[in-house]
Amino acid sequence: MSNLITQQISFENTAIAYKNLSDKKLKWVHFLFSMMNKPWLVNYGSKATLFALKIKFPITSLIKSTIFDQFCGGEDLDDTSNVTIELSNQKLEVLLNYSVEGLEDERSFLRTYRQAVQSIEYASNYKNIRAICLKFTGYGRIALFEKIQAGIALTDNEKNEEATAKKYIDDLCKMAHYKKVQIYADAEESWFQDTIDVWVDEMMEKYNKEEAIIFNTFQLYRNDKLEYLQKSIQRALEKGYYLGAKIVRGAYVEKENKYAAAHNIKSPIHLTKAATDKDFDDALRLCIAHIDKVSLCCATHNEESCLLAVQLLSQLPNYKKEHFCFSQLYGMGDYISYNLADK
Repeated sequence: MSNLITQQISFENTAIAYKNLSDKKLKWVHFLFSMMNKPWLVNYGSKATLFALKIKFPITSLIKSTIFDQFCGGEDLDDTSNVTIELSNQKLEVLLNYSVEGLEDERSFLRTYRQAVQSIEYASNYKNIRAICLKFTGYGRIALFEKIQAGIALTDNEKNEEATAKKYIDDLCKMAHYKKVQIYADAEESWFQDTIDVWVDEMMEKYNKEEAIIFNTFQLYRNDKLEYLQKSIQRALEKGYYLGAKIVRGAYVEKENKYAAAHNIKSPIHLTKAATDKDFDDALRLCIAHIDKVSLCCATHNEESCLLAVQLLSQLPNYKKEHFCFSQLYGMGDYISYNLADK
């Protein structure tokens, strides 16, 4: 049965993957990706764009009509409604991503909190908006997260900062639980990720008693995260809550390696992509083996991992369908998303 299902899925089926695009749009997308496939152009364009924004050169319309139009669902919540409805018609769900990070002042934290409240409220009105994505560093200074992870005593002001950040996060999780909208906590850099992990665990234990509402993100390019995932599953089983797990390969390879070199410590990143691929697929197997108590988001553009997930799930005909989803970036992995949804 599993072999039959995987044989039926072809990520090369462009008739399904791009059936909602006109020939004109397809040609434009092909041109855009061909330009992005030139490293020298991407490098130059990135630097030129940052410089243009710094000197306030008017390039907003250019960005909106190119990169933004392809990879973003809209500038604000109302602007995303057409994309949300279009994806719903194709049996696709939505993960709203408003991931502000690295803020430094209370006014910014409050603004980010209010935006998240609006996102949860908005998501609750659409059946196919499964979740919203948050970065915990949108509610507290990174330096504070680093200090907590390092075990350094906080000043009274910093204790107040910590309490405020945790209240923002707890209030959002409480609202998400009430509205039945999932929250995916983004993974961030290793030198303050432990603080985030502890806070996410606290929120899961509090709000995932009946179902998984709060999710942690596990970056499997880290050589310690498969073991941490195992411990997280065990903790959830022992304390009686559902584990929400979003598994990804990772996003900060260069940054992590540079940080490790600068601080004369061993990098937490796997030495090879093959090692990362193995840990990702092992994490996939581990979560599906516990799919009755683990709600899994398999976030990947890797075709082999997607087919592996399909094969494993097809061997479990009675699992709860709401305990699993695939995830790809809008406009970047559509050929995977649309073909999976079709089956």
